[in-house]
Amino acid sequence: MSRATPGHATRQRRKRVLKDASGFWGSRSKLFRVAKEFVTKAGVYAYRDRRAKKRNFRAMWIVRITAACESRGISYSRFMGGLKRIACDLNRKMLSEIAIVDPAAFDALVDAVRKAGKSAA
Repeated sequence: MSRATPGHATRQRRKRVLKDASGFWGSRSKLFRVAKEFVTKAGVYAYRDRRAKKRNFRAMWIVRITAACESRGISYSRFMGGLKRIACDLNRKMLSEIAIVDPAAFDALVDAVRKAGKSAA
């Protein structure tokens, strides 16, 4: 009687794991048992870091806006509060781009926030 070898599904599963592990170092890309662990771990990191990426970008935009505001003599919190008061719906990503690419437009926003602050006080 001939020996039964692993079937189609097993071979496909192993091929998929080793394909996902291509580019890993050493036995992590060659041996199924090791590759399976590190493909799983890579998936965990990828899932976690897709969320961390959003936090990191938001933090970067806030740092950029803060720097632009402080160079114009207004704090970040007063600037953002003033934008809410004048009903400006620009998000932080767009505000940071404006601060870098078009400083004159950012100056106009700061002036509008200052005027709104004086009228409210």
